[in-house]
Amino acid sequence: MRAALWLIGLFGMAVAAALFAGSNQGTVTLFWAPYRLDLSLNLAIAIIVLAFVLLYAALRALAALLQMPHQARRWRGQQKERAMHHSLLEALSHQQAGRFLRARKSALAALAMEESLAEAHAAVPHGTRLRAAAHMVAADASHALQDSPQRDHHWREVLANAPAQGNAQEQEMREGAQMRAARWALDDRDAADALRRLAELPQGAARRTIALRIRLKASRLAGQTSTALDTARLLAKHRAFSPAAAASVVRGLVLESINEARDTTQLQHFWLSLDGEERAMPEIALPAASRLMALGGEAAQARAWLLPVWERLLSHAGPRSESHLPRLVQVLEPCLDGLDGTWLARIEAATNSHPREPRLQYLAGMACVQRQLWGKAQQLLLRAAPHLQESALRTRAWQRLALMAEHRGDADAAAAAWKQAAQAVVMLPADPARP
Repeated sequence: MRAALWLIGLFGMAVAAALFAGSNQGTVTLFWAPYRLDLSLNLAIAIIVLAFVLLYAALRALAALLQMPHQARRWRGQQKERAMHHSLLEALSHQQAGRFLRARKSALAALAMEESLAEAHAAVPHGTRLRAAAHMVAADASHALQDSPQRDHHWREVLANAPAQGNAQEQEMREGAQMRAARWALDDRDAADALRRLAELPQGAARRTIALRIRLKASRLAGQTSTALDTARLLAKHRAFSPAAAASVVRGLVLESINEARDTTQLQHFWLSLDGEERAMPEIALPAASRLMALGGEAAQARAWLLPVWERLLSHAGPRSESHLPRLVQVLEPCLDGLDGTWLARIEAATNSHPREPRLQYLAGMACVQRQLWGKAQQLLLRAAPHLQESALRTRAWQRLALMAEHRGDADAAAAAWKQAAQAVVMLPADPARP
């Protein structure tokens, strides 16, 4: 449609020009004493148009001739700029490929070309960021080459080209350099320096996933389990790990915190900082209760910590319960001092619900010993001792039966029980469940 309109317009202009020129009888007379020149108006107009075209073409040719030196300088600058970007891309490619010496060489070449452009007053608008990126690549390559002086030199140049009060892109470049420095310190096993560099980051940058990962590793290296645990929970919240990996990392740090507790007050304070789901996990509650008893804590407090685990394991039978039940019995046994009637009834109910579980019968027998119910204790321990698979539990069961027999004055029964206890120790010396 547009082409048709242009064609119609051209035809209209041609018709108008033909009508004007065909019926135009005007003349133009030029007087140049003593001469007189008569020209038709059409010829005069044609001469004027032709003169204008020639003059315009001459002026354009002169302008192009005068612009040739400038065009040559601009072409040389473009060639240098392209070579500079090519060198920077090569540096990044070599760095990714692990050719660190070539990466540093290419980065230095890009810096040299950028400096040459700046001296020729042809600096690129993004020259500051390009210098910072090239210095960052050179610093990273120098770190991989174990060249610490060169690494630190290029890192300082990055900070000089990315001031803290610069624009958003320069601030991001500076934050990236600080994170890389923290990672370098972590590679050098200098956890204190890594944490110090992370502390210099702005609050928003310090909560990024990569910064949190570095903080987690540095905290674990520095032995700051509490900080590492908080960081691991934050990473799990941000889904930086898979659910299984996050649970494993958090659980490991919780166990480290439990083992690092130096008194019952510290351990109880840490226990209260855990959420209900964590306190109900056997992998956490069992070591916590065992550590509490090792530090001289109250048995009633330990039993309160073990109650959610007790209810979960005995209400959901399965491989998981079977694997944790021996450990639960071993941890709960030292917590039987001052056993109240509620816990005794709870243990008896579990024994009645699982009549074929010798570990529960053993625990019920030890509970009866604490309550001085000697007859019932002897009956339960005699029923459980031959069927216990854990050598430690079987040994303690026979030892308790031997002591009870000695207390009754039954020397033969005591000797037989001591013999069984000795055989239990000899038969399974490598029992993995033995504490």
